[in-house]
Amino acid sequence: MPRWVWILGLALFALPALAQSSFPAVPASDDTATAPPQLLRATPPPANASAEELEERGDQLRAEKSYADAIDYYRAALAKKESAILHNKSGIAQLLMLHLDRAKKEFERAIKRDPFYAEAYNNLGVVNYSQRDYKRAIRRYQKALELRETSASFHSNLGTAYFARKQYDQASAEYLRALELDPDIFERQSVAGVAARLPSPSERARFSYVIAKMYAKSGNAERCLLYLKRAMEAGYAGISDVYTDEEFAQVRKDPRFTELMASKPVAVSN
Repeated sequence: MPRWVWILGLALFALPALAQSSFPAVPASDDTATAPPQLLRATPPPANASAEELEERGDQLRAEKSYADAIDYYRAALAKKESAILHNKSGIAQLLMLHLDRAKKEFERAIKRDPFYAEAYNNLGVVNYSQRDYKRAIRRYQKALELRETSASFHSNLGTAYFARKQYDQASAEYLRALELDPDIFERQSVAGVAARLPSPSERARFSYVIAKMYAKSGNAERCLLYLKRAMEAGYAGISDVYTDEEFAQVRKDPRFTELMASKPVAVSN
């Protein structure tokens, strides 16, 4: 699987009104990822446009997945009026193009201008995570949560960073908090992308089991069973724990649980 696929699945920015998926472009030589090329297609930023007009056009281009063009417009807007928001938006476009080092610099500039900008800390954590610097990503997500504890996305991101470090109890606590804040968080943030990023089939299977446990604890039997099935299809070795883990106590009473376990879904080859 190309590296850009799982990075896209993990680019979980705290800006839900903006585009979240892409066909990214070739990164600069100072980056480590590779991605399909993207050409400049839009008219160059007009010199007489205001910073606000340039920013708005940049947002439109980013929504259209024209990231290189969007960056041009954000740069033109920044030349007229510096702001943390513009640096953050430029960083997101760079990240979606897999220009990780450039994205990092933009998020750092956003934080320098606004030390209380929670989204910029979160997005900087996404860069760290994409570079497999999980320890630093955890610190960035924790800082974002200090500034905005009620963000489900931040908790989910922190949980995934903990999971990558095999700190499963901490990951579970963060996932549970994310679900409390937003029951649909994993459906919107592409759990398939997160699972694809995990290093081995056994880790991907464990991830599905952990999510099933979280849904069970929150009382969502339907999604619990969905992720249990995914864990079984991924060949989770500890699936028998479902009969003893207390989180599944209520789900075990559901006839669908009995049916699922009796069906023994065949593990899908990786």
